[in-house]
Amino acid sequence: MARKTRQQKLEGYTERVEKCQRWREQEAYERTWNRLVDLYKGKHWPSTTTTKSDLIAVNLAFSTINVIAPSVAVNYPKIVVQATNPENRDRAAFVEAVANYLWKHHDFRTPFRRAVKDFLIFGHGWIKTGWKFVEQEQSISEDERVNMFGSALDEVDAFAAETPSLAGSLPSPEELAANIPSTVMRVVEDQPFVERISPFDMFVDPAATCIEDAKWIAQRITRPLAEAQIDPKYKPSARKRLVANGSYNLNQDTYATLDDRWEFLEDQVVIWEFYDVMLNSVAVYAEGGEEFLIDPLPMPYAYGHPFTMLRNYDVPGQFYPIGDLESIESLQLELDKTRSQLMNDRKRYARKYLYHERSFGPEGREALESEDDGRMVPVVDENKPLSEVVAPMPQVPISPEIYAYSDIIEQDINTVSGISEYARGAMPEIRRTATEASIIADAQNARAADKLAIVEIGVSSVARRVLQLMQQFMTGNQMARVTISGEDMFVDYSRDDIIGEYDFSVQAGSTQPMNDTIRKQQAISLMNAIGPLVGTVIDPQALAVHVLESGFGIKDPEKFLMQAPDQAVAAEEGQVPPQEAAPTPGMVAPNAMAPQGGAFAPTGGIPPELLLQLQNQMGMELPSL
Repeated sequence: MARKTRQQKLEGYTERVEKCQRWREQEAYERTWNRLVDLYKGKHWPSTTTTKSDLIAVNLAFSTINVIAPSVAVNYPKIVVQATNPENRDRAAFVEAVANYLWKHHDFRTPFRRAVKDFLIFGHGWIKTGWKFVEQEQSISEDERVNMFGSALDEVDAFAAETPSLAGSLPSPEELAANIPSTVMRVVEDQPFVERISPFDMFVDPAATCIEDAKWIAQRITRPLAEAQIDPKYKPSARKRLVANGSYNLNQDTYATLDDRWEFLEDQVVIWEFYDVMLNSVAVYAEGGEEFLIDPLPMPYAYGHPFTMLRNYDVPGQFYPIGDLESIESLQLELDKTRSQLMNDRKRYARKYLYHERSFGPEGREALESEDDGRMVPVVDENKPLSEVVAPMPQVPISPEIYAYSDIIEQDINTVSGISEYARGAMPEIRRTATEASIIADAQNARAADKLAIVEIGVSSVARRVLQLMQQFMTGNQMARVTISGEDMFVDYSRDDIIGEYDFSVQAGSTQPMNDTIRKQQAISLMNAIGPLVGTVIDPQALAVHVLESGFGIKDPEKFLMQAPDQAVAAEEGQVPPQEAAPTPGMVAPNAMAPQGGAFAPTGGIPPELLLQLQNQMGMELPSL
């Protein structure tokens, strides 16, 4: 088979992307995604609606997303690293500290949470992980120029001392000063990055059913034309021919899209990054361009393409999953219609009166139409009974079933979405026992656990790629904050310190919010469960530190602990008896059954001052251990 030329490869890449665009337009994927965006924003009524009636939008779609998202991705994850080789077992603990530090220091949580919101609304979210290296030309300060001149002068003097015969041909100090540059190229970014990519800008092989079996992936990037024309990464011959082509609307003939903002921006150009998974190569070209901006080259990353996909509810045999809004869209629109009808019917249900026009003068009609209470209405015609002068107009009352219908729709939305009224922060009208409420919460947690597992798998995948990037591109030494024995220490490390193959996972529930009441209850339950072991196999002070820090949020629990006196000093002063000989096997220690010692003490071996502190924190008396 003949080798393809660059022009043939460019035409092939362009044809694949265009076919994918036509496929997505035929399946109405982007129109659906735009509708879901409007559903989340509360734009439930078409902009072409001309009715004068009130239009109500009870945005349960917004509530649904913002109940699920914080429950699965609100906190920083606790990344756990395990070595696959026994030789790297000790190094894995340091790699774990580096991975967690990088996630916080570079704020990878922010783009990841944006991708999680895409994952919930559209059904899928995209995360791109790579290495960013940026150099900028910066001016040299006067102090730096002096230092550079001094270094150059020292080198000239040293060379002249070594080779006196060439001293006359060496540059003079004036010539050295003239050759000192005024600017220098400096590295401003040399680190891994994690960013969220819009689902509208990601295009995949239509034959794929998941990202693992996709033959190619393309990312659309829209950037200012002037910026792209001076980008040194692109070929000079190609970037000079770039033209503005970012003013088009993808679905201008079918639906208003997110791309209607281009008229307010400067000239834009659409650039494609095409990742050929089969050939393990990447190329960059402009929309409508005749040559590559970056010719096809081997994939720069050791792990392949840089994309991680979060998939919500998979549909068998289809690439794009569905999100949490698509299944409740019709119910949400029906709820809006029902509430709007109730509002308009309530406006029409106003008291009206029938009256003889000749029986009232201008003053009487004004008093009759007034809203003031107790107003006197003069009647001109005294020959007619008052019952014939004014009579209330009969009204047709609104059926109570219409109000119940709105409640039924809300119940259907809760059933389909799996979000209970408890999760939405609402008090149910039906009183339930604690057992019933616990059953409802468990059923909701079962569905949330699936999303939480997807989020944790995505975090571990991104963390693995970040470490692989550090192993591949890191130069020099970097600093990481490591917590040892409760104290933060800054450790200098190099690439050799993180070399190795590791398994990445996320501690279960570390990204979830923790309720203060539940956290305190868990701390007390832990103390009840391991109380008999305190003082024998469990260190009471270590337990106290964990309970105060994890259960009650105290940052420095060590200040509440009693400092144990030195045993030797205490023995000399007669405060404690000297240590007795260890008992022989099978022999019971003399004080083993003493009721006042160890875990069998009234406080389970925990200092009374610490127990009192815990009681004050909770506002209740702790159960006896």
